[in-house]
Amino acid sequence: MTMPDTTRISNYSNYIALPTLVNIFALAIFATAFCMLLRRISRLSHPKAPRPYHNPAPVTRMRLAQMSSHITNGHTTGSYTNGESDATAALADIPKSNTFTSKLPPDPQYPTPIDSHKAPRQKLGPRMVRGALYTFVRPEPTEDPELLAVSKAALRDIGLVESEASSEAFKQVVAGNKFYWDEEKGGVYPWAQCYGGFQFGSWAGQLGDGRAISLFETTNPKTQVRYELQLKGAGKTPYSRFADGKAVLRSSIREFVVSEYLNAIGIPTTRALSLTLCPKSEVVRERLEPGAIVCRFAQTWLRLGTFDLMRSRGDRDLIRKTATYIAEDVFGGWDKLPAALPADTADSYLNPARGVPKDELQGKEGAEENRFTRVYREIVRRNARLVGMMQAYGFMNGVLNTDNTSIYGLSLDYGPFAFMDNFDPAYTPNHDDHMLRYSYRAQPSIFWWNLVRLGEALGELIGAGDKVDDETFIEKGVHEDFAPILIKRAETIIDQISDEYKAVFLSEYRRLMTVRLGLKTQKESDFEKLFSELLDTMEALELDFNHFFRRLSSVKMDDVSTKEKRERTAERFFHREGVTGLNESVESGREKVGRWLDSWRERVVEDWDITDEPTASAADDQREKLMKSVNPNFVPRGWLLDDIIDRVQNKKERDILKGVMEMTLAPFEDGWSWNEEIEKKYCGDVPRFQRAIQCSCSS
Repeated sequence: MTMPDTTRISNYSNYIALPTLVNIFALAIFATAFCMLLRRISRLSHPKAPRPYHNPAPVTRMRLAQMSSHITNGHTTGSYTNGESDATAALADIPKSNTFTSKLPPDPQYPTPIDSHKAPRQKLGPRMVRGALYTFVRPEPTEDPELLAVSKAALRDIGLVESEASSEAFKQVVAGNKFYWDEEKGGVYPWAQCYGGFQFGSWAGQLGDGRAISLFETTNPKTQVRYELQLKGAGKTPYSRFADGKAVLRSSIREFVVSEYLNAIGIPTTRALSLTLCPKSEVVRERLEPGAIVCRFAQTWLRLGTFDLMRSRGDRDLIRKTATYIAEDVFGGWDKLPAALPADTADSYLNPARGVPKDELQGKEGAEENRFTRVYREIVRRNARLVGMMQAYGFMNGVLNTDNTSIYGLSLDYGPFAFMDNFDPAYTPNHDDHMLRYSYRAQPSIFWWNLVRLGEALGELIGAGDKVDDETFIEKGVHEDFAPILIKRAETIIDQISDEYKAVFLSEYRRLMTVRLGLKTQKESDFEKLFSELLDTMEALELDFNHFFRRLSSVKMDDVSTKEKRERTAERFFHREGVTGLNESVESGREKVGRWLDSWRERVVEDWDITDEPTASAADDQREKLMKSVNPNFVPRGWLLDDIIDRVQNKKERDILKGVMEMTLAPFEDGWSWNEEIEKKYCGDVPRFQRAIQCSCSS
C-alpha cells in the first residue's frame, strides 16, 4: 500500500502498511508459529516434530497449594457453596453508578437521559451512530414476566441477599419493567453500547448492543469488584440493525447455564444473574419461539470491536479517550498495568512487573513502550490466559469475532458454544463455520488474529512512543516524516507482544493440564510424553475428553501396576458401545490407553515420591481429591442443554432449572441429592448420536 501524498497523516489506520501488520503478524503467526506451537493442542503438524516453545528450566516446581489457589478466575468471591450468603442488601439498596456513561461520549442525537426518555420508544430503533460509545435507551416493557431461575452465586457476588430473588421488585427489574431513574430525582439511566467488529474475518461495520441494555454499575462493598448489569433481550436499540431486539428462550437457557458454569470451574466469563420468560412475546426465528431475558453482568462489556469501529471511522480522539478510560477505570489505574519485559529472561513473560508511572517510557531504542502499549499488553495477556483455560477444558465459543472478544479477558456472548465430547481438534460447534475458523484447534490463533486487529487500532498510540502526548500529535495527527518511524515501532512492539501471548497461553494450558492429570510439578517431558500422547490416544480411539480426566481421578496406583492391570483399567475410559475410532478395536484401545497409563504412572510415582504401598495409598487419596477439584463431574454439553430446553419450553417443567443450577454451581461434586436419575444421566456417557452437536448463530 502506498502512503498518501499529504503533509500530515491524521488517521494511522488509513495508511498503515497492511502487508506488514496483517501478513507478518496475523498470517505468519496464524499459519506458521502457532502451527508449530500448537502441534499437539491443535493437531496442525507432524506429531513427532520437536516442540518449538519451552521454558528453558528443566523442571518448574509448583506446590499443590499454589496450583489449587490458581484454579480461580480471580474475579469472584470464592467457589459456590450451599451455605448461607453473608450478603444483606436488596436490589434497591446496593450502590449504583454510571462511570461508563459519565466519562465517555453519548449518542449526539440523545445526549442526555431526558432527551432519550422523552422520545417515543419506537424512535430509538436502528440507525448509524457516530462519535459515541453508547446511546441512552430504556428497555421495552415485558408483560406478565415469569422468573424461571436465579443464580445464588451471582446474587452473592453482586452483594444481594438471597431472599431478594423472590421479591416483586427484583422480578420487575430483571424483566426490564423497572429501572433506577426518574425525571425529578435522576439516578442511572439505561444505555446500549456502540461497537463494530470483524465477523468470520470480514469487516461487518457498526454492530453494537442490538438487544442488550445496561441498567447500572454496582460495586460489591466486600470484594470491591464493580459489575455492570445488563439485560439481554430487552428490546430494540439504535444498534439492532435488521433484528427485533429480542432473545429466544432456547439460547437464553444456554447462556444462563454456561455463564455460571464457566465461572464455577474458574474460567473468566461474563455472568448470569437471572433468566426470565416473556410469555406474551413470540419471537420470529426459523420458527416462532418464546422470548426470554437474561440479566447478566461483567466488570466491563467493552470489546475489541469497540476499537475496530473507531479505527474504521478514523476517530483518533475517541480511541485515545476509550483506551484511557480502560486503563484508569477498568484496570484500576496506569500503575496496575504490566511493564515492558526484560530481554534476557523468558520467565518474565509469566509474571511481569507492575507499578510503572503513567508517563514513563520503557524498552529498547526503536521499541520504546509508552503507557498505551501497557494497555495493549494487559488486554493481550488476559486473553492469552483465557484461551489457555478454554483449551485445557475443551470449551469452544463457536463464533470468536472481534465483537465477541472482551478487553477484560472474559469469555463473552454465548451462541453456538460447546464443550468437547469425543476429542476431535477439528470440531467446531458452529454449523455455519464451514472453514473451521472457530474450531478447537484454531481458537488460539483466532484470538491472536483478533488481538492483531486491536493492535492496528491502537497502533498510532503504541507507535508514537515519547511523542504520544505532544500537542501537535494529539491535535493534528501523524506528520508524514514521522509515519515510517511510528509504523516500524508499532510493528516491533506488536511482534514482541506476540511472544508474550504464546508464552502466557502455553503456560496456562500446561498449568491446567498438569493439575488435571494429578501432578504437583511441571516437567519439560510432560508435554510430549503425557499431554501429546494422551491427545493422540483420545483422538484415535474417540474417547470423551472431560470424562477421561474425571475417571482418571479415581485410578489407584495398584490399578496400573502391571501391564495386565493397565489394560483392564483402560476399559474405564471407553464408551458403553466400546471403541469407536476408525480402524481401532477394544484390543488396540486397551493397548494404547495402557501404554499411556504406564507413562502416567511413572510420573505420578516420581511426582508424589511414592516408595512403597503405604505411601502409594496416601498419595492416591490426596491425588484423587486434587484431581476431582479440577476435573468436573458435570459438564453442560450440547445434548443435555437440548434436553433441559425441551423440558422447560415444551414440557413446561420448572424444577429442572433449579436442579441443574445446583450441578452448575458445584460441578466437581460426586452427587447433588436432588434427582439421582437425572444426575446420573447428565454426568454419564453422551448418547452416541448426540455427540459433537452443532448449533446456528440464531438466538
